[in-house]
Amino acid sequence: MLARECDTVATAIDDGGTAKEEIALLSSIDFGEERATLVAPDGTVLYDSQVDAAALENHADRPEIAEALRSGEGESDRDSDTLGYVSLYHARRLPSGDVVRLGLDRSSVGRIVGQDLFIMLIVVGCLVVVAWFVSRIIANRLVQPILEIDPEAENAQAPYVELEPMVSRLNEQHHDLVERMDQVQSADDMRREFTANVTHELKTPIAAISGASELIRDGIVRPEDIPNFASRIYDDAQRLSALVSDILTLSKLDETERSQDRQLFGSVEPVDLLSVASDVCQRYEQRACDAGVKLKLDGVSTTIKGNPRLLDELIGNLVSNAIRYNRRSGSVFVWVLPQNGQPCVRVSDTGIGIPQEDQAKVFERFYRVDKGRSREKGGTGLGLAIVKHAAAFHDATIDLKSELGKGTQITVTFPAQ
Repeated sequence: MLARECDTVATAIDDGGTAKEEIALLSSIDFGEERATLVAPDGTVLYDSQVDAAALENHADRPEIAEALRSGEGESDRDSDTLGYVSLYHARRLPSGDVVRLGLDRSSVGRIVGQDLFIMLIVVGCLVVVAWFVSRIIANRLVQPILEIDPEAENAQAPYVELEPMVSRLNEQHHDLVERMDQVQSADDMRREFTANVTHELKTPIAAISGASELIRDGIVRPEDIPNFASRIYDDAQRLSALVSDILTLSKLDETERSQDRQLFGSVEPVDLLSVASDVCQRYEQRACDAGVKLKLDGVSTTIKGNPRLLDELIGNLVSNAIRYNRRSGSVFVWVLPQNGQPCVRVSDTGIGIPQEDQAKVFERFYRVDKGRSREKGGTGLGLAIVKHAAAFHDATIDLKSELGKGTQITVTFPAQ
C-alpha cells in the first residue's frame, strides 16, 4: 500500500519542479495517519507532514533513504520496543534528486495480543467448557452400550459392528457351555466353576476398559495422557480377543474328548514338527527381542500325524510362556528331536521357575502361580490348559521339570509313528 501511494505522490510531483514547489504540493495533500517526508540528496529534511522539518536530524543514514538515493527506491521497517508498534517506510527518488518518503505506524503482534488478551482468554475458556461437555456426551454415548453387554446373556447384541465378532463368540461360548452342561450332568460342578472363571476373566478387561473410558468421559484425564489411556483400552480389548479365542479352542477340545470325533478340528495329516516350531519361533521372535530374551531353535525334521493348528497352539503357548516368565538377558531353547524312537518337542527357559507345590496344577484352567504378577505380564491363564488338551488330542505325554529361580523345561513326547 505504501509503495503504491508513494508512486502516486512521486508521479504527482514528477515534473522536476523546485523544492519549494514540491513542498507546496505535499502540503496540499491530506495524508491521514500516514507520514510524508521530503529529504534532500544530502539527507536534510525539507518537509514532514507531522513534525517540524527543522527539528529533525539528517536522514541520510536512514536505510530507506540511503537505498532510494542509491537505486531509486527503498523500504524498511523499524520496531519500537517501548511503544509496541512497527514503523513501515517506503521512499522514492524524484527527478530533482530529492527523496519523498511515506511512513505508517502499525501495532506489533505483541501489542495486538496484549490488547485482546482478555477477549482471547474468554473465548478459549468458552471453547474449553464446550469441548468438555461435548466430549463427555460423546464418551457416554460410545461407552454406555459397551457397559450394557452382558457376557452371561444367551443372545447378547453387539452395539457396534466392530464388537460383533467378540459378542458372537461370547454367545457361542455361552451356548456351547449350556449344551455341555445338559449333556454331561456328571461334570456339572466343573462346568459351573469354568463358567464363573470365564465370566470373571471377561469382566476384568471390560472393567478396565470401562474405567479408562469413564475417566476420559468425565474429563479427568489430561489431554497429554489420553493416548496412554487409549493404549490401555486397546490392550484390554486385545486381551478379550485372545481370551475368547482360547476359550473357543478349549471348548472344541472338550467336545472332541467327549465325542472322540477328531474331525472337529479338521482332518489329521502329516505335519513336520520342526517346520511348525520354526513358524512359531519366527512369530515370537520380535516379542522375545522386546523382552530382552534370546530365542533359539534346534533339532531335526520330524513328521507325525496330527492337526497343524493344534500343534501350532501347543508349541506357541509353550514358547509364549517361556518368554513371558523369563528374565531380561534370559534364553528360550526349542528342540525338536526323537527320543527312544518317539518324536519330542522340548521348550526350556532360564526364567523364574515354578514352585514344586504348584507344578501339578499349572495345566489347570485359569490357574496362576502368582496371580498379581501373571496378570501384570498378560496372558489368559488358558495357555497350558490348551497344551494339555492338545497333547491329549495327539495321545502325547507331557513332562515338566522346573526349579525355582533357575528355569523350566517342558517336554511333549508323541507316540512312535
